[in-house]
Amino acid sequence: MKEYIAQKAEREGLPTVAYFSDKCCYSPKYFGELVKTETGRTAKSLINDRLLSASRQLLVDETLSITQISQHLGFEYPQHFVRFFKAQTGKTPSEYRKTA
Repeated sequence: MKEYIAQKAEREGLPTVAYFSDKCCYSPKYFGELVKTETGRTAKSLINDRLLSASRQLLVDETLSITQISQHLGFEYPQHFVRFFKAQTGKTPSEYRKTA
């Protein structure tokens, strides 16, 4: 997942359960069940955690704009990134950046 976010997200968009299940040669449903059994969490929540972690790391670099960060992570629009980040943390990326 780390490699996808670092190298492919900007070109291919947000990481999906379908992408990772395909890489493992499983159906998305079966892959999701395996992840849930092993971790107790959904595959989507694990992907969101990784996106959030990458977001926090990128927000520390103040030379990158919020738009650049959203593009790097694979969000189609910066507003979607802001909405995702706020839903996960309760703060906008700008608010987080001021406190980081």
